[in-house]
Amino acid sequence: MSTAILTGQPVPGSSIEADLRSLGFDLRIAADATEAETLLAEVPGDERVALVDARFVGHVHALRLGLTDPRFPLAAIPGAVTAQPAGRQALTRAMARENSAGGGTTLVDSLADRIHTALGADGTDVHRPELGSLVAAVPADPQARNEARQAVADVDDEAVRLKSAVKSRDGFFTTYCISPYSRYIARWCARRGLTPNQVTTASLFTALIAAACAATGTRGGFVAAGVLLIASFVLDCTDGQLARYSLQYSTLGAWLDATFDRAKEYAYYAGLALGAARGGDDVWALALGAMVLQTCRHVVDFSFNEANHDATANTSPTAALSDKLDSVGWTVWVRRMIVLPIGERWAMIAVLTALTTPRITFYALLIGCAFAATYTTAGRVLRSLTRRAERTDRAAGALADLADSGTLAQGVAEASRKAARTLPGFTAPVVALLGGLAVVLTAALTDFGGPWPVVAALVYALTSGLAVARPLKGALDWLVPPILRAAEYGTVLVLAARADVNGALPAAFGLVAAVAYHHYDTVYRIRGDAGAPPAWLVRSIGGHEGRTLLVTVLAALLTASQFTVALTALAVAVALVVLVESIRFWVAVHKGGAPAVHDEGETA
Repeated sequence: MSTAILTGQPVPGSSIEADLRSLGFDLRIAADATEAETLLAEVPGDERVALVDARFVGHVHALRLGLTDPRFPLAAIPGAVTAQPAGRQALTRAMARENSAGGGTTLVDSLADRIHTALGADGTDVHRPELGSLVAAVPADPQARNEARQAVADVDDEAVRLKSAVKSRDGFFTTYCISPYSRYIARWCARRGLTPNQVTTASLFTALIAAACAATGTRGGFVAAGVLLIASFVLDCTDGQLARYSLQYSTLGAWLDATFDRAKEYAYYAGLALGAARGGDDVWALALGAMVLQTCRHVVDFSFNEANHDATANTSPTAALSDKLDSVGWTVWVRRMIVLPIGERWAMIAVLTALTTPRITFYALLIGCAFAATYTTAGRVLRSLTRRAERTDRAAGALADLADSGTLAQGVAEASRKAARTLPGFTAPVVALLGGLAVVLTAALTDFGGPWPVVAALVYALTSGLAVARPLKGALDWLVPPILRAAEYGTVLVLAARADVNGALPAAFGLVAAVAYHHYDTVYRIRGDAGAPPAWLVRSIGGHEGRTLLVTVLAALLTASQFTVALTALAVAVALVVLVESIRFWVAVHKGGAPAVHDEGETA
């Protein structure tokens, strides 16, 4: 429930009351500021409340943007100010001070605008949405009112609303092949009361059906899979556009949107591998390699952004060159397409699935993603080496959480913390890389079942502990989490391939998928300022080094067939633990009234 307190002198013929009711507000009328303060105190503290000048002239969508966005405790547009429960105390305090001062001597004669000014004087953060061509004004005389009404008539606010529903920065395929019509699907959904979460779920089911079609291994199944994958992507774009169109943002929705994107893509990889197997072609290694590469690409994105989003003195010649290139129209689209974002990637997968074979599809995917990963990572390394960024404790903490260190690595880190302070700043990524290469190459170059991968895994546990022994504030320390991800996933892939028995690679695919979910969940908790997963969860599933050591020990002690069974059991156990805890956490966050957020989605 939301309440709007209408203040000031009513204007005959004004639509403000009808507009506010259309936005879901229950109206109260205040004759003066004193009555407005009384009415404000009567509104329950767990409800949204708005103060709106009765003389307001503007678009309904301007009111919607200013008064109904759930992401901000306090927001204002000319002639209106609103507070959610988290901002009620600040609004009440500003109202009381304004009344005790007798309205002040400010030239602003709108109560809502005076309150907004008072909030700003307190240093309170008040969101002011970008209105663009939308009108929001409190005319002082009949002539100004007529001019404002004409300005409202000159701009189609529904067209503005539809345009703003589309993400401002997106890939070429999404911008020109999907968004021109998906925005109308979003409006259709909004008018029928559908929520973004429902559309997100529909997108997931569509992708799962596509994966099932691909698993048939028939040409008709592959064609249907490609068509359904594109349909799933259309719905994936629609859910975000629906959220922006109707301002239905939520913490749970952002998490669902992000995690379902990963689930859809990786389930489709599995479907392609199953379909290829029906035709006698084993591409599970390619499917697992594609998932590993794509996940590591995302971890590079997450780590770099977390390391630099609040860094100070965060400039470099490379960044300046990038900004200069962005000012040239055609280079923007070329650079966005080079990184193979989700729209281009899914379009490529869909077309190749329908027209070629799963093996060709995976080869193209691996080559494209490898080139994109090389391009983006090289650019970020250059930026990091040429900038003098000072990273914060928060950034170092986020990178440590993304590292996902278990008991072994944490023990090594504690024991070597004092000595680590004397090491050069580039030590962390170098040590992590050497340890990761040691365990992956040893597993690849020695016979399955031998002891040497176990020894290498112990070395890896040691080096990964040394890598996180001191705060990750170095220029390239953001590389540590993706290096650790590549080492763990790569070890599982290599050992499963070396086992050379039916079922080993699918079991490894399931294990990496379960662990990757945990790592994505960690990212989304950090992004939502909810903190990292609890320490007990990280310890219970071993940390990256513990899982790597366990897998090498299982390979050394068991036969290839037994190893496959063990990998399957481990995948199920990890999946159950992380899924139950993740779902419990996000549902609790949603029910607890956490600040609403909106994840714009991964470009990659």
